[in-house]
Amino acid sequence: MPTRGTKPNKSVARRASSDSAAGAGGGGRSIDLYYWPTPNGWKITIMLEECRLRYAVIPVNIARGDQFKPQFLAISPNNRIPAIVDHDGPGGKPIAIFESGAILQYLGRKTGKFYPTAERARVEVDAWLFWQMANLGPKSGEANHFRHYAADKLPYAIDRFSNEINRLYGVMDRRLEQREFLAGRYSIADIACIGWASRAERHGHDLPAFPNVRRWLQAVLARAAVKRGLSVKVEAAFHVDMSDPQVRVVLFGQRAR
Repeated sequence: MPTRGTKPNKSVARRASSDSAAGAGGGGRSIDLYYWPTPNGWKITIMLEECRLRYAVIPVNIARGDQFKPQFLAISPNNRIPAIVDHDGPGGKPIAIFESGAILQYLGRKTGKFYPTAERARVEVDAWLFWQMANLGPKSGEANHFRHYAADKLPYAIDRFSNEINRLYGVMDRRLEQREFLAGRYSIADIACIGWASRAERHGHDLPAFPNVRRWLQAVLARAAVKRGLSVKVEAAFHVDMSDPQVRVVLFGQRAR
């Protein structure tokens, strides 16, 4: 539930948004979410909504280069969103966390939700979480890039990543053949995957070819918290001109600094 009102931030202005729903976990200090509306950003808005935690969205305009500002790098040294600062961290002291998978695990431990404590069950969730982090996310991102943003349409690159995504949805489809969710029960593994899978058609894939994935996708997208998480908007994101050479340099032309 994003908090109401605005509060100055040294790096990026805090976004004002309305409360979504009150519930368990809503008390305590707010979590600052450094965010841009992408599949990786949605992982965290969904998890925060599922856990009914209070949070404030701080937009990080990745097309403008906000991710390279020193204030943000102090929180996320890999200059990538999402990142969070939990002002009610371990011992009641603030903690900054970057990398979406690490954030999901932290919030799961913090709340006891969607991340089992039993070792065998946790290992199963972790395996599919890291499957997303190492496979579904990066390969979908490359497929999207070469289809929509590459200056030269390279058939080899498009085919390479399209084939790999097809293979991954096949893996996922087999996994879901006898399970409702990736690790049996709904978990952070499903939360990690949903933003990417919801954009499969944009990445060049026809999910009806994978009936178990399609059934899973419909079930997860029907969850109220998932709907709220996916609906967290940043107005500036609607006005990014991907044909602007400066925007393309910021997004695609970065080297070590």
